[in-house]
This record gives sequence, C-alpha cells and structure tokens, in this order.
Amino acid sequence: MKEKTIDYILRTTWLAVQKMYNEEASKFDATMATAFTLLSIDPKIGTSSTSLGPKMGMESTSLSRILKTLEDRDLIKRTPNPEDGRGIIINLTKLGLEKREDSRQRVFKFNNKIKTKISSEKLKNFYYVSETILELINDKKIF
Repeated sequence: MKEKTIDYILRTTWLAVQKMYNEEASKFDATMATAFTLLSIDPKIGTSSTSLGPKMGMESTSLSRILKTLEDRDLIKRTPNPEDGRGIIINLTKLGLEKREDSRQRVFKFNNKIKTKISSEKLKNFYYVSETILELINDKKIF
C-alpha cells in the first residue's frame, strides 16, 4: 500500500468534517461557515468587525458576505464601536444567540464522540502534531 502524505490526510479529514457539519447545518438552513461565525462572536459583548476576520482566519470579502447573510436572517446586528466611532461591533440577536447555542451543541457532540473513541493520550499527541505543523507554517519554516 502506498503511504499517504501528511497533507493528504489533513485535507481529506478536514473535507469530511466540513461536509459533515454542512450536512447538519443544512437541516437548519445554514452552513458551517455561518455557524462558525456565530461561534466566533462573543455572546455577551459582541466582537469588533476588524478582529472577527483574523480570529476566524478568513479574508474580509468572504466574511462580509457571511455577515450580510447573518444580518439579513436577523442573527446579528451591527452597532457603532463606542470606543472608536469608525469601527463596528457585531452583536448576536436573540435568534442569533439561539442558533449559536445550537451550533455549540453540535460541536460538543462531535468532540465528545471523538473522545469516546480516542484515548486522551492519543488526542494529546494529535494536538501536539497539529500545533507543531501550524507553528512551522506560521514561522515560514517549510517554504
């Protein structure tokens, strides 16, 4: 059997996770991206629009489309930043808080299922490997 590369395993695993979450989100007329955005917004104080993109690792154009969709569906509201009149704070509406909690429960269900199948020691190793790969990429130590 031909050995699979690390990037192949990462890519195919992530695509499977993404597909699973999108299938679940479609039951609620949503997407994984919209659910991830709701989870990235602080439920109590909101999140500044300028910090949301970097927090999620997204480009601003993609995030703008998602925010517009969330606003159209009355899941978020934009308010001026009281500390910086030029900035915007993204806050969750009551419906947004409910949908955020639904998303949160799905993430917990996924994590708990994985934890029942994989030992904590193996998970620690997985986290270590993942963090090391991320460090190598971020520190530009590969290319």
